[in-house]
Amino acid sequence: MPDLGKEHIVSSYNDELVALAHAIAEMGGQVEVAIENGTKSLLKLDRELADVTIIADQRIDDMQRRIDDMAVSMIARRQPMASDLRAIVTAIHVASDLERVGDMAKQLARRSLKLEGMSLQPTFYNGVKNMTALVLRQIKESLDAYSSRDAAAAIEVCNRDDEVDAMHTSLFRELLTYMMEDPRNITTCTHLLFCAKSLERIGDHATNIAERAYYLQTGKQLTADAQNLHRMQIKA
Repeated sequence: MPDLGKEHIVSSYNDELVALAHAIAEMGGQVEVAIENGTKSLLKLDRELADVTIIADQRIDDMQRRIDDMAVSMIARRQPMASDLRAIVTAIHVASDLERVGDMAKQLARRSLKLEGMSLQPTFYNGVKNMTALVLRQIKESLDAYSSRDAAAAIEVCNRDDEVDAMHTSLFRELLTYMMEDPRNITTCTHLLFCAKSLERIGDHATNIAERAYYLQTGKQLTADAQNLHRMQIKA
């Protein structure tokens, strides 16, 4: 829960800010579940779980629209300034990123339906499993950084995005090797390549949320300079 700072004179205004923060937290929780279900449906070729994930995406979309409506209404009625305005505008951006992550989870579920009935080797999934664990960690920690307004934690999330990109590149090469070794693997590996790209995009949105968290706390954009400074502090 973000620290809303000093109490507002109008208690209903403070209640609205708290409600907006709650809405983002609720949406973030739904998105985390969607990622877990989407990847499980892929790894286990679970049609029922895939259907659940696809249906849940509509709920995530509805939550984003509700957050947008809340934020726009507050801006119009309260005319917020300084940190309050940052909090409201940031909520709009975070909700948009979460909605896109929900779309990526839905894409994973849809890919699992296309793979249904195919004979899949366990080795195909190792890289996907590892990448899933990493992007889930990124999403969780970016949302934690946003909720707690922790600028240092936000920088940590952004610095780990290179790991996600490196894992995506490694998985791409691995699947390409399987395709060259046996043309019968082409269809399966092509689907998994698209899944890996969806996971990589989830990592990008996690970084976006972390950057929003940094801005929310500091009022400044998280630049490459800030990231490099933190890297030097770690090495020191």
